[in-house]
Amino acid sequence: MSSVAAQSTVVSSVTADELILPAFTLWWREVVRFYRQRARVVGVIASPVLFWLVIGSGFGTSFRSGGSGENQHYLDYFYPGALIMIVLFTSIFTMMSVIEDRKEGFLLSVVVAPVSRSSIVLGKVLGGTTLSTIQGLIFLLFAPLVGVHIGLGSFLLVALTVFLVSFALTALGFAIAWPMDSNQTFHAIINLFLIPMWMLSGALFPLSGASGWLRVVMRINPLTYGVEALRGLLYPASQGEFSLVASMATLVLFSLFMFGLAFLMVNRRSTRAAA
Repeated sequence: MSSVAAQSTVVSSVTADELILPAFTLWWREVVRFYRQRARVVGVIASPVLFWLVIGSGFGTSFRSGGSGENQHYLDYFYPGALIMIVLFTSIFTMMSVIEDRKEGFLLSVVVAPVSRSSIVLGKVLGGTTLSTIQGLIFLLFAPLVGVHIGLGSFLLVALTVFLVSFALTALGFAIAWPMDSNQTFHAIINLFLIPMWMLSGALFPLSGASGWLRVVMRINPLTYGVEALRGLLYPASQGEFSLVASMATLVLFSLFMFGLAFLMVNRRSTRAAA
């Protein structure tokens, strides 16, 4: 019995090593690769910041958020949406590396290597998640400009929310990029599907002020719960459409579903994805 237990321990240890070490290697490669492209780092943060300042200043105090009966400056309202925008751009476009790796032959060498394909998904997704989470948290430096001062507990919840949104969107980006061999096609999918997904998340206008059919779409959109969670944490006095518990639970389910989708895409019986 002891020998059988020892053998099972060795097998589980080998299995863990086969999963963790390749995943860690891919994760580290994503991080180093991203931060070596300094123009890309600046662009990911600067574009949403510029968008936030221009659009927010344009609407100014003419915007009424609803619910509280008081006017709220649009810079304040738009801040959580701009944060989600940074996370979206970083998460999705980081996964363009899947297409680049395929063209360079790196992805094929990883697929044919004696490692689990689960480690490929885990390493790439965690790499993109780390990058987008860091970029999103850097944007929190602008929080005092809109009168937001959060304590340690709220900051940890904000970081968890950003991480969950980053993980889900990175896994979604991986699932979209995996079968593709063209950056142009990837961009077309982003413009057609993911940008409207962000626009209908409550980032630009509140759910309560939307028309009937838009309200239904926004309630189905999982990004809505990420924006609502951030808005509730950053502005505790605001009246949100969903509770924090409901929003966080939805984000957890969204993350698990997207990671499962990415895992299924990698394990499909097809040679085209790695070619």
